[in-house]
Amino acid sequence: QVQLAESGGDSVRAGGSLTLSCKATGYTYNDHFLIGWFRQAPGKDREGVAAIDRDGDTAYVDSVKGRFTISKGNDENTLSLQMNNLKPEDSAMYYCAASSHDMSAPMSLGVMRDDPDFGYWGKGTQVTVSS
Repeated sequence: QVQLAESGGDSVRAGGSLTLSCKATGYTYNDHFLIGWFRQAPGKDREGVAAIDRDGDTAYVDSVKGRFTISKGNDENTLSLQMNNLKPEDSAMYYCAASSHDMSAPMSLGVMRDDPDFGYWGKGTQVTVSS
């Protein structure tokens, strides 16, 4: 069974940086795919933040372009999200996501946003940005 564990969330001031990490276990390389990160703030819809495909191509929601960078570990079982120049509107619970489907990065971004049952995610890690 695929399990994802996120870490790295914290409380920071606006303009600060954080790096989120995700470790996947019970993960079979050709049956599961780490696809990206989504976030959800209280009272707001889930939002796909950053996605990456098996070839390393990436996609980002417009609000984080130029500030966030997604990357995968060489073992394909880890995922990171480097977040720079954080803003108060970035405050949310951040989740690492995996799927049984090999999708393009833009497709993964949309799936994380629109499909409530797209695959697997962890318990999340909280990011709070104060002004």
